[in-house]
Amino acid sequence: MPAGRVSMKSMNKISMDVITSAEMAALDANCEFFGLAPLQLMENAGASIASELKKRFSEDAEVVIIAGKGNNGGDALAAARHLRNANVRVILVGRSKDLRTEASRRNWRILSECGYRMDEITDSSTLKALKETLKPDVIIDALLGTGVRGRIREPESSAIDLINESGAFVLAVDVPSGLNPDTGECDKAVHADLTVTFHRAKPGLLKNESKSYVGELVVADIGIPPGMERLAGPGDVRLVLRRREKSSHKGDNGRILIVGGGPFAGAPALSALASLRTGADWVTIATPRNVAPIIASVSPNLIVQPLSGSILTEDDVSPVLNLMRMHDVLVIGMGLGAAEETKRAVKSIIEDEAVKKAVVDADGLYGLDLPLKASKSKQVIITPHAGEFSKMGTQNPPADGEERLEFIREFSLRNRVVTLLKAAHDVISDGKRIKVNVTGNAGMTVGGTGDVLSGITGALFATSGDAFEVATAAAFISGSAGDAAFRDKGLSLLATDVVEAIPAILSAIELKSLKRV
Repeated sequence: MPAGRVSMKSMNKISMDVITSAEMAALDANCEFFGLAPLQLMENAGASIASELKKRFSEDAEVVIIAGKGNNGGDALAAARHLRNANVRVILVGRSKDLRTEASRRNWRILSECGYRMDEITDSSTLKALKETLKPDVIIDALLGTGVRGRIREPESSAIDLINESGAFVLAVDVPSGLNPDTGECDKAVHADLTVTFHRAKPGLLKNESKSYVGELVVADIGIPPGMERLAGPGDVRLVLRRREKSSHKGDNGRILIVGGGPFAGAPALSALASLRTGADWVTIATPRNVAPIIASVSPNLIVQPLSGSILTEDDVSPVLNLMRMHDVLVIGMGLGAAEETKRAVKSIIEDEAVKKAVVDADGLYGLDLPLKASKSKQVIITPHAGEFSKMGTQNPPADGEERLEFIREFSLRNRVVTLLKAAHDVISDGKRIKVNVTGNAGMTVGGTGDVLSGITGALFATSGDAFEVATAAAFISGSAGDAAFRDKGLSLLATDVVEAIPAILSAIELKSLKRV
């Protein structure tokens, strides 16, 4: 791949005012992947909570923590240690053996061994009885966190009632329990006097209708570097991966149409195999007649639809569009060649209303008429390397990292595309958001790895509606699979080795066991 590293300075330039709960979960996962441990973030969150209370109450204030079994509860357990001289009591709604994360379990053990008063409550009747005896100065609400949706069940429902009826000053950790952090909606929720949220505000906390639940809002820095938001990681993959339902049928998990081949037969086959390994149900390769038998012989898993001649021509446009109506995503360009009639055919295919989602690579870039016409129904991801920008009639991006980021962002905004620039550090942008992928290695300069990336992108695009998130996840998967292949094959790796590494990478991401190389 062409060189083009992105400086941390350039990554820090761009910031977001809000972050959704899903984006925050992805960021947490990425932090762990790059070495910023959950225990570090929990410690910083706990210190922030304690700091805000110390600004408002004396050191001998009586504090009750009402905690749930997730990291939200763990943050409050960490805060208990930082309150030092305060009279702190911990009420866990649930059993300590059911705490969901190692970071939370560790903080629970520390408090237990240091003699804190700690109760485990599993039934609503006990919570209701506490209303008469519990009279603290402060209640820290760390019950549900950002993952709650819909109706609140027992015993959490009674715990929310206990908090709201206590008469104490209520500090909510990250989000008032019961409140949807993204929409501000709720079935029932804690009415907090102060909400300490972490890293960035969640959009639901800023809604007018949620003010009575949020109270005063403080956004606490918990030590996530600004540059971390720009690094693609396993969390980005989890944003777009969809679990297969047991009741699903063939095609429900993605139908991909790949249009490629002619001068080169291997390219579309690599894309198709990558799509299948990424989880697509059905992949069809529409390819010129002379190479169709060659591509079909690569694997019995490939569905090959021969076109009219030795290259893609305008006579093939109608048959391709008929196929497209039976597929979710078009992946086009790999191995097509640069004949003028091929360029015209590609242009006609991409611009047709039958194409709602497209991934355009290699020779397919010749067929782009930029800027794309404004359309709410069409999303296009392009995957050029730096030298291929000339195919789209524009200058190549600068080599400098800071200038390169801004070039890709402006190019994507101006042309209404999502750009995945393949480089030593990939750059992905939709014109507003930017991500940088640092996985991958020098062995991936071998021919065909770009075709693998296009296939991965198409498979993810079939089941996800956010083209930027798809391109980010695809870049990370491709680079991580390349890194796995490199560990085994070194500089002798082939594009097919990258394809075969995809399942293990996806499994490791799902199991949260993928390690940084």
